[in-house]
Amino acid sequence: MRTHRDLSSRFAALLNAARTNLWPIPTIFVAAALVAGVVFPRIDRRIDESLSEAVKGYLFGGDSDAARDVLGAIAGSMITVTSLTFSLTVVTLQLASSQFSPRLLRTFTRDRQVQVTLGLFLGTFLYSLTVMRTVRDSGDQQDLFVPAMSVSVSYVLVTASVIALVLFLAHIVRQIRVEAILTDVRASALTMVARVLPEHDPDAEPEPVVVPSGATPLLARATGFVGSIDREALVSAATNAGVVIAVDVAVGAWVVEGTPVAHAWLSGDPDAASRREVRFDELSDAVKPALMLLDERGGREDVTFSLRQLVDVAAKALSPGVNDPTTAVHTVNHVSALLCEVAGRDLSPEVLRDDDERLRAILPRRDLAEFVDLGIGQLRSYGITDRLVVQALLVLLRELAWVVREEDAHVVREQLEQTRRAIAAQDWDEADLTPLRRNLDLVDEAMAHRWPPEVPTPVGAMRARPGDR
Repeated sequence: MRTHRDLSSRFAALLNAARTNLWPIPTIFVAAALVAGVVFPRIDRRIDESLSEAVKGYLFGGDSDAARDVLGAIAGSMITVTSLTFSLTVVTLQLASSQFSPRLLRTFTRDRQVQVTLGLFLGTFLYSLTVMRTVRDSGDQQDLFVPAMSVSVSYVLVTASVIALVLFLAHIVRQIRVEAILTDVRASALTMVARVLPEHDPDAEPEPVVVPSGATPLLARATGFVGSIDREALVSAATNAGVVIAVDVAVGAWVVEGTPVAHAWLSGDPDAASRREVRFDELSDAVKPALMLLDERGGREDVTFSLRQLVDVAAKALSPGVNDPTTAVHTVNHVSALLCEVAGRDLSPEVLRDDDERLRAILPRRDLAEFVDLGIGQLRSYGITDRLVVQALLVLLRELAWVVREEDAHVVREQLEQTRRAIAAQDWDEADLTPLRRNLDLVDEAMAHRWPPEVPTPVGAMRARPGDR
């Protein structure tokens, strides 16, 4: 059973690597091209005599020298185009890392269009070379053979590659625009939120879960970031040992080998009394496959990582070397959309039960306060001297105050008070303070679930919302 879990954990790690790395899809294309380059000429030999003249009219009609020239030209041009594509990709990665955030590299490397384009170019190159080796001149020991269908397929592939190159250039230009980057990160984050965090059920009664003070800590068997948690493996380990396991680390947390990652205690399972004494060191080994650890953040359940990506873009924009507050304001807008979506989800700990409905495991979820602090705290510290950034943060708090549930309203109040104190600590001009006070009042109104209509302002007057300036 443990071997099966270990294999499942390794397969999940490989699947995550295939999803986020640049090489898997191009490798598949290269392997398929190699197989096709070997198989298609053999098919050519079998069907050459049976093809009608009408069909042959659409296939390559040159001799062996012409076939070699065509295949050689295709192979030579494709390796050149592939080099250009790799160069553009590397430049894009470098720009994204230096201008926006190193944590955005995963967004570019897992781009399916980039992967497919590289795979098509490499596949066309290798296919043409493989087919070229089958072209034969007539001689004493061999017959003339020109794989007309295979050469025609190579022509189709190079045509598709030309179209892919044009689309790739248009795509890469879009991808280096900051608005496109922010939109992609937010869309990915919202998809993850919908998959990972359940909808809040107002009629559901929260289940109180208390971890006994005498619970035994379970130690991590490896070091890394928690990418995801295998619920089935965790419940199975707890059921076999007759215990309840409370995981202490949320997805995205950093785990050091030898430190506690969970606590376990004996359950009320009547069958557990007849079992041997629980060996908690063995239980730590059994829990290991349930926690998939990664060398870098970005697992399929790590919602806070997407929020961290957005915050990093805004923080980089506010740095003295970049000094781009407009990008910071736009990023805050995307952060607001993500936080408002998270606020409507169930963030209580996840309770797992076995087939007999006995409590077996408890998984933590980050609460709204942690999400909001991650989305606002750092940007408030870096952007407090820029009026437009502060206004954007106050707009975020207003939107969040409107959608947040009553039990979580204190989170917005605390952030509002921190922002109010930070504004008061600055040496603001009265003309700058006027719109900020207006925005502070609007947050208070939203806390009372009031949203007054926008009042038209005279030309040249300050607006309460930063808008697109």
